[in-house]
Amino acid sequence: MTTQTINLVKTQLKPLTIGIVAGEISGDALGADFMHQMNNLRDDITWVGVGGSKMQALGLKSIIDMSRLSVMGLVEVISHLSDLFAARDEILQTFFDKKIDIFVGIDAPDFNLRLGKKLKPTGVFCVQYVSPSIWAWREGRIHNIKQSTDLVLCLFPFELDVYQKHHHPAVCVGHPLLKTIDKKLLHTDVLDLRLNLIWENPYLHQFFASFGKGKKDDMSHLIAVMPGSRRSEIASILPNMLESMHKLLLMDNQLCFIIPTINQNFKTMVEQYLQNEPNQLQERVVVCCDENIANFSQQIMAISDLILLASGTATLEAMLLNRPMVVTYTMKPLTYWLAKRLVKIDYVALPNILANKQIVPELIQDEATADNICRTVQQNLTPQKYQQQLHELSQTTQTLRQQSNVNPAVAVINAWFGF
Repeated sequence: MTTQTINLVKTQLKPLTIGIVAGEISGDALGADFMHQMNNLRDDITWVGVGGSKMQALGLKSIIDMSRLSVMGLVEVISHLSDLFAARDEILQTFFDKKIDIFVGIDAPDFNLRLGKKLKPTGVFCVQYVSPSIWAWREGRIHNIKQSTDLVLCLFPFELDVYQKHHHPAVCVGHPLLKTIDKKLLHTDVLDLRLNLIWENPYLHQFFASFGKGKKDDMSHLIAVMPGSRRSEIASILPNMLESMHKLLLMDNQLCFIIPTINQNFKTMVEQYLQNEPNQLQERVVVCCDENIANFSQQIMAISDLILLASGTATLEAMLLNRPMVVTYTMKPLTYWLAKRLVKIDYVALPNILANKQIVPELIQDEATADNICRTVQQNLTPQKYQQQLHELSQTTQTLRQQSNVNPAVAVINAWFGF
């Protein structure tokens, strides 16, 4: 921040009222971080809007319960339309009554852009934090974004091109994972991480103790398997993963597999699929979770030699942890047919999108067979392929960090003052 900006911030006499709306748990964390950064700049901010416990702990007076906005899926949204409209009107009325100076929508673009479209014409400075995926599909939405916002805070540098093309202010502030990844996972020896986690987690301790494994020399490779965080993803992706794991074991009976889940319900679901597999595979797979550790899945990634995972944010986590990976994804045929015609990008895995080339293998839809997954995992465990992927992941992470060093609060203040 420039000295001129700091002086303007400090000398602004009128207390600042900011409206902010997050519609789900991930948005609550992102919103709380933004509020923390803004509170560091000014101590006279009044926060009003919608958020969870993290945002409320930093001074937000929540107008409604955040759960009213946490609606996903076409059918679910349609059935909740009347309440969503009522929530929108209640939020807008409060914003008008409080005479907010700035509005910040945290993700949830379908809802927040509608708020911005009503607020911007009245002189409220409107910010959308997390860009809609117009870089991937439906670029025409940019016109609605321009009508609804004064500034867009993007998570990735590649998102800026479409805003520059349409002459709309946008800044890359970086993905929150860049700040929240535990540095111990990056700088501690993998074997030390592995032994500590195995000792501390009952599931892992029992599993590895049962056949005396745990040390690097006691197993050929340790592979983390992550079939997704939704039930529909697990149902679609996990069966092929399990079949490929069995094929891998037939060629190397010293392999071990770890499947981390987000909670006990998902753990039970995965174990039910595993029960239908041959005993040889069941004996080499541990399904585990620890709901008391927020970054448990990241810890599992960090101790693994390679990660077999569904496309999604987890691929970014794996890249930032510098763990080689094989990415796969399947969906319903009609959904895939539509996606192929709407999506205009060449890759689905974030590391590849960021690098603008394929640095991690992608096996999507018809290519995501058990044979292909098995063959690709084997290839990427060979020393040459393994080291090549490690190098390219590290290079891509370094570039991403260099291009994502703007403080979101500073970006908003600078844009609001016209710098």
